[in-house]
Amino acid sequence: MASAAFNDYVQTLETVFDQAVTEGSDDELFASGYLRGHFDLVVAQLELNDAAQTSAVLPAVRASVEHAKHELAPADMVHIQAMLQRLADAAAQAELTS
Repeated sequence: MASAAFNDYVQTLETVFDQAVTEGSDDELFASGYLRGHFDLVVAQLELNDAAQTSAVLPAVRASVEHAKHELAPADMVHIQAMLQRLADAAAQAELTS
């Protein structure tokens, strides 16, 4: 079972996706939707494997995207990398406030 800190961390990062849906451009919406699938899969895998640690989330998402990057046009990767940076910024902020 995931810790409260892990769940709080996941919720913090989910707000980045939610903001992209409500406030983002079409490109941000695409990147958010694409990354949300990777993010949700990574979180579920970490929880199932009893490895739900905040430090594991973003590296695993990056690895998942890297593994699937052949599916994307270079222009799409630019938007996805920008969204990954927004997630990293939110994660860093969450760590500062916890």
